[in-house]
Amino acid sequence: MCLAIPAKVVRIEGDRAEIEIGGVKREASLALVADAGVNVGDYVLVHTGYAIAKIREDEAEEILKAWKEVLAEG
Repeated sequence: MCLAIPAKVVRIEGDRAEIEIGGVKREASLALVADAGVNVGDYVLVHTGYAIAKIREDEAEEILKAWKEVLAEG
């Protein structure tokens, strides 16, 4: 099973992006979504340091809300 987490793109340099997840910033490759037209402010699903899909903001918020609920129950 793999896990992809929604992250907001805050900076882009070439095929690398600085992404933010819950206030934590990391780098991720955009090589796999080069044709998706990812821009600063967009949300992407990230798996093992690679953005694997561009998603809508409302989808990202829904997923993040579900994660928060699961973690609160744990």
